Amino acid sequence: MQQHHSNHEKTYQERLIEEAQCFKDEAAKIPHGTARDLLLQRAFRAEAASHLDRWLSSPGLQPPK
Repeated sequence: MQQHHSNHEKTYQERLIEEAQCFKDEAAKIPHGTARDLLLQRAFRAEAASHLDRWLSSPGLQPPK
């Protein structure tokens, strides 16, 4: 069985922020409503995931004792 390894030119955080911006851009193109709200929610979640990833990978984070 062959394993696939992906080489990303951008970091995980960069990809999340880019994805969030794409969701915001798409939401701006459509009128207010459920579809727009869902896109904005996805953008918020991508940004939150980016912040969590940055926090978890920070050097100041200490393991539980």
